[in-house]
Amino acid sequence: MHRTARVLVDELPRLTDRIVALMKEREPVYRSTCVDSHELWREVHDSLSNNVRSLLYPKETREAARSCSWRIGAERAAQGFPLDALLHAFRIGCTVVWEHLLETASRDDPLGARSLVHVAADVWNFVDEHCTLVAEAYHEVGRQLAWHRENRYRLIVAALLDGTARVSDFPEAEEVLGLPEQGRYAVVALEDADVAPRAPRPPEVYGGRPTVWHTGEGTAHAIVLLGDTGPEELVRALTVPPAGRAGVSPAVTGLAAVNTARRLADTALRTRPAPGEAALLDEHYPEALVVSSPDLGVALTERMLGPVLALEPTDREMLLTTLAAWLEAEGSARRAGQLLFCHRNTVLNRLRRYEQLTGRSLDRPRTVVELSLALAAHRLLVP
Repeated sequence: MHRTARVLVDELPRLTDRIVALMKEREPVYRSTCVDSHELWREVHDSLSNNVRSLLYPKETREAARSCSWRIGAERAAQGFPLDALLHAFRIGCTVVWEHLLETASRDDPLGARSLVHVAADVWNFVDEHCTLVAEAYHEVGRQLAWHRENRYRLIVAALLDGTARVSDFPEAEEVLGLPEQGRYAVVALEDADVAPRAPRPPEVYGGRPTVWHTGEGTAHAIVLLGDTGPEELVRALTVPPAGRAGVSPAVTGLAAVNTARRLADTALRTRPAPGEAALLDEHYPEALVVSSPDLGVALTERMLGPVLALEPTDREMLLTTLAAWLEAEGSARRAGQLLFCHRNTVLNRLRRYEQLTGRSLDRPRTVVELSLALAAHRLLVP
């Protein structure tokens, strides 16, 4: 082994040429224009030099040879090089070295060549050790790169949603997220965060549209590319978990407006849609006004409903339910009676009682507007 390995040290450049040629012949990726030929030759030569010398001086050179294999695995992982091709290249190189050892021994010492066969297992164990090192380095760097990509993904999505993204960040956001800088977007605020993806990934399809997610405490947000459709179609396509609620923003243009859409989606969520349903802000502006200014909402509730709220619970709920039904029926006592399963005159009597208690006339449009907002505030803000 030592005699033949010494000969190989003097022939490293020729062996390197041979190995590089075989790698390009047997692994198409090494023929790619993205592989620098000079860099490839240097890589093979360094590996070959360290490994052949480790056959001569295993104790002194073992760590240097291992470090060289680890570095090659790490560098190729960072370049996105296929691991299978890299391991195949290592085995090609080791096969060339072994064949050259046998050829040299046979030429110089036929008896020695037969003896060399007895250390074949040690040589190939050495090969397996270094292939394992290459794979471990490759996977370690791959994990680090994946973590950095995922972390960068999270940071970009969070910056878009919270409004800290700068104009100079938008091209990178477009590249990383796969979403066009000037696309039309809506944001979905989802109360049940367990249904949202927790790991960053390329845009998935949610509600039939490309989407990226960000999960926060208690609420997940989805940035949804609308294309030519509107948020109404998105709401119809959404599947909200039975225990969850969702708020959907109006459409906005450009990644720069995603923060505005997020705030509007949060407001829509605060209008408290029914479990398993989504509230589109465009359809809930009165409720949105109330929850956006809770102090004013509470004050309006006291102003418009104070005497009603002071009644006994049964009377209070009867009047509140009747007022809500009357508003839903667009001021029709007959339709309100149908909703409440009572006669229209009963509805009219209850409406007159409200007017007597509060001193307000339901014939005045302003009173009706304020009453509608007060009922929404009572539903959304009063415990």
